[in-house]
Amino acid sequence: MKYGVGIDVSKGKSTVSILSIEGEVIEMPFDVNHDLTDLSSLDEKLNKFPKEDIKIVLEQTGTYHLPILSYLLEKRYCVVAENALKIKKYLDRSLRKAKNDNKDSLKLAEYACDNWYKLKANALEEEKYKELKFLSRQYFSFVNIKVQQKVDFSNLCDILFPGYYQLLEEYNFILGLKVFEKFNDPVIIKNMKEEKFYKEIDKIAQKIGQSRAGRTLATKVYQLAKVSYSSCPSNSSTQLIIDKSVSALILSIESANEIISKMNEVAKTMDEYDEVKNMSGVGNRLAPILIAEIGDIRRFKNAGSLIAFAGIDAPPYQSGQFEAVHRHISKRGNKYLRKAGYEVMKSIKSFCKIGNELYDYMLQKESEGKCKKAAKIATLNKFLRQYYGILKKKYIELGTW
Repeated sequence: MKYGVGIDVSKGKSTVSILSIEGEVIEMPFDVNHDLTDLSSLDEKLNKFPKEDIKIVLEQTGTYHLPILSYLLEKRYCVVAENALKIKKYLDRSLRKAKNDNKDSLKLAEYACDNWYKLKANALEEEKYKELKFLSRQYFSFVNIKVQQKVDFSNLCDILFPGYYQLLEEYNFILGLKVFEKFNDPVIIKNMKEEKFYKEIDKIAQKIGQSRAGRTLATKVYQLAKVSYSSCPSNSSTQLIIDKSVSALILSIESANEIISKMNEVAKTMDEYDEVKNMSGVGNRLAPILIAEIGDIRRFKNAGSLIAFAGIDAPPYQSGQFEAVHRHISKRGNKYLRKAGYEVMKSIKSFCKIGNELYDYMLQKESEGKCKKAAKIATLNKFLRQYYGILKKKYIELGTW
């Protein structure tokens, strides 16, 4: 007898049901907290059945499902973390739209029984891939915070020192923040002697190890102060907001950089790191992110599967005499991989030259009439095929494919 186990995941707890493949309810819905006591109790219930006769289905819920998924995989159960959209469409097939945790867990168990022979178990990720993926998601979280803080800082500059934010580049950004923290009122700068102002900026620049950028930035700031008008008075309240904004932004930048450094440290110990890093448009920052988000390339049956995983495939759409020709990408895949891949494409467009295969391909697509974004996506498709081919060749040479 085959059995389907449905787990409806919530924050901190899950609701579990067990059905036979013939539709008999073996276990009515019961709650399991995500702690060792309850998880061990669930293991005891499931141990009553042969492991080869059980398939467990739960919905991917961002992070909520990870504790129970990891536990059951470690116990060597066949667990399938299904795409949330697939589960939603399955749950919505009934005419009566009733929803609660108990009903959902029963429907998930029913889904496991209905799709018994199609379900493919999740693999227990190797520790390094798991660690990299965790770091990657935290990195993107810090980047989102950093982007919002940059927007807030830009708005602050527009109020206190219009035009200041436009003087900042990637190479002098931290220096610019430190300078703004101390000199945020154009009136104060205008009333200073030019050489004295330059010396003050030099001190700040030397302190953070950016001496060469100090004089250039100081000249630009001093010239801007002569024509800039502040719409907010300089006082203790203004200084408090500036101090907190600058400190928070520097912290988020440094945190993101430290995470990338740690990701590189982990990725360097992996077989694919050198091959990925040497690909066009990929460097120290993007290499570990690509490895983290793609994971073990051997889990994909071909390059098309990797492209679908990234969500940049355009599935066919045909009915009767109608067949769609111009299809958009599905976007039903790993959004973090798409983001990293698009950054690779921007890097190729900015820094590669004619003669580079991917750069030439991007120019070719643009010459065919595609917009620049569509040309980048088409090139990303080619890039992922190269990625798959290079690593497949590497693992075949190592004898681990």
